[in-house]
Amino acid sequence: MKFTFCFLALAVATLSAGEEKLWVAQPFTPEKSFTDGIEGPACDHQGNVYAVNFGADHTIGKVTPQGQGEVFVTLPGDSIGNGIRFNSQGLMFVADYQEHNVLRIDPQTKAVTVFAHGPKMSQPNDLAIAPDGTLYASDPDWEKGTGQIWRISTKGEVIPEADMGTVNGIEVSPDGHTLYANESTQRNVWAFDIALNGSLSNKRLIRKFPDFSFDGMRCDVEGNLYIARPDKGTVIKMTPQGEVLQEIDVLGKSPTNLCFGGPDGRTIYVTEADKRRLVSFRVDKPGLEWKRGW
Repeated sequence: MKFTFCFLALAVATLSAGEEKLWVAQPFTPEKSFTDGIEGPACDHQGNVYAVNFGADHTIGKVTPQGQGEVFVTLPGDSIGNGIRFNSQGLMFVADYQEHNVLRIDPQTKAVTVFAHGPKMSQPNDLAIAPDGTLYASDPDWEKGTGQIWRISTKGEVIPEADMGTVNGIEVSPDGHTLYANESTQRNVWAFDIALNGSLSNKRLIRKFPDFSFDGMRCDVEGNLYIARPDKGTVIKMTPQGEVLQEIDVLGKSPTNLCFGGPDGRTIYVTEADKRRLVSFRVDKPGLEWKRGW
């Protein structure tokens, strides 16, 4: 299979009908608000942004829509979070790479419980969630250059689904029929079919990139993928067929993950590890989770 690589200049500010600047990043929290392990992020119904390692490891920070941050919860024991997702009931799920868990947090009580434990996991990294609540966890083994995708049922059962390279960002399409996963070291973006029981099949390559790695990945309502590109310091917007539509400079060299939020779902928040802060930019279409009302 052949691919045509499209090298785009960083996106120039685009104006909507309301003269709103799109694709232009700006700081959302002060530098060094988080540790260099800043990851996550996810938004709740009120527009607050949650990201891990606020001020210190083992924490999850909560940042208001005005950019004011505080520690939301401190994780127990040796647990350290990475990817965060909310389900349709507003419960928070956190990939705990240190203890090989997926944690569940009740935002009302802040009670932290182990929802799923995978002793064979290397380090659960990012999470995706299907319309029925099924979770998928990316699990890279950085030393071996390999990885695994795990399916986690709504009862917390951990099921191996696909052998991978250093799998990182992971997302489910708007119709719930496709799972996307990228590999950081190999620089590939893959798609899988999702069966009615949640199992994966028909692995296929969407696009292979010649340079720079991948991290977190999210869909907008039209199914376009936004992917963080560490070392390059950008986030790309890419169609499900692999065409790069935009590339946004995120004001730091190490974007790790992203989520959609804001009152209309058109604000993207990016965790950036070099300056240890959140940055944000406006886009043309809302995020998938905002559309679902999660």
